[in-house]
Amino acid sequence: MSYFIDRRANAKHKSAVNRQRFLDRYRTHIKRSVEEAVNRRSITDMERGEKVSIPARDISEPVFQHGPGGRRTIISPGNREFVEGDRLRRPEGGGGGGGGSGEGASNQGEGMDEFAFSLTREEFLDFVFDGLELPHLERKQLLDLEEVRPVRAGISRDGVPSRINIVRSMREAHARRIAMRAPIRRALREAMEALEAEERKDPVLRNPARISELKEEIARLERRLEAVPFIDTYDLRYNNMTNQPMPSNKAVMFCVMDVSGSMTQSHKDIAKRFFLLLYLFLERNYEKVELVFVRHHTAAKEVNEEEFFYSRETGGTIVSSALTLVDEIINDRYPPAQWNLYVAQASDGDNWDDDSTTCRELLLKSLMPRLQYYTYVEITPHAHQALWEEYETVADRFSSRFAMRQIVEGSDIYPVFRELFKRRVQQ
Repeated sequence: MSYFIDRRANAKHKSAVNRQRFLDRYRTHIKRSVEEAVNRRSITDMERGEKVSIPARDISEPVFQHGPGGRRTIISPGNREFVEGDRLRRPEGGGGGGGGSGEGASNQGEGMDEFAFSLTREEFLDFVFDGLELPHLERKQLLDLEEVRPVRAGISRDGVPSRINIVRSMREAHARRIAMRAPIRRALREAMEALEAEERKDPVLRNPARISELKEEIARLERRLEAVPFIDTYDLRYNNMTNQPMPSNKAVMFCVMDVSGSMTQSHKDIAKRFFLLLYLFLERNYEKVELVFVRHHTAAKEVNEEEFFYSRETGGTIVSSALTLVDEIINDRYPPAQWNLYVAQASDGDNWDDDSTTCRELLLKSLMPRLQYYTYVEITPHAHQALWEEYETVADRFSSRFAMRQIVEGSDIYPVFRELFKRRVQQ
């Protein structure tokens, strides 16, 4: 019997396998604690671990024990007070003594009846973004042949040992041995027949020199047969691999934020936290997603990441300027046949008179037919405004690819984000 021992070092002397098994088993409890932690901390403080607690009653393990039935004899060493048949006095205090530690209720979320442990940064983010994805992500046409995969392309005489084809190599070796040994075997057979014929002759006519010569020839031919190698480097064959271009699943996310005067500092902070969470999600889960940052007031401008999150520029509100700029960028740099296009917009819903109608027409006629998914987040505690009403028309027509949600306060960011990007069931 063979034994395989995993001697890989685990951090802090912990078992990585057992830890992963534990996280999988109590995923529901941990996920609930992680969601509470996300609501407590700021989005900019997401990239660190978290200490979570699980009630002890939920991690209890089943055990085997003796049942109350049957006849048993119990010996209690050191008993000087009781004999068989005595009745035990009731404990003083009336209760059964709770067996607790005497500590009162804890306001720290952790007590003697809870099991507490720490999640690493990677484990914490895994639970934060568990079950989320970019909706309707599709494979597009070939784009610059950047994404390839190795595929089998026949057999080659050259290659690396890991790609050796055993069957083909043995077949080639067997054919070579047949080809090389055939003339030797034929000559050996003829020499043996000649020796046999010479030995059958009358002793007077038999030629001893000829017999000796034939025996030497037979020995030489047998050595030649044994010298033919079982397998030679000439016989080796390798699986030939070639890089085949693959359809690209590249995507671009347009982050559109309203920075007009109607957006209070509180509204802007909520919008920034939403986009920070979106940025962290895309950076962690997708390797080929580009981000385009667009800020707008009366005029829209494409900016870099730093300016998008920290610029203090403000002004009036014309939302259509941002949508027009997004449409121009798509036409110039991101052909829909080659890119998956996504837009995430955050605004308070306030807009210039009659511009909301222009936004609706831009979405219906130009943007939505080319986009994979559009999310609109309205940050306001009040009733919806004209922009929301016009967007409802778009949502009715593109129900599976247009989503709208309202955020009132900071604690709504994470639930709304999960609802917008939750994994859809494939139809």
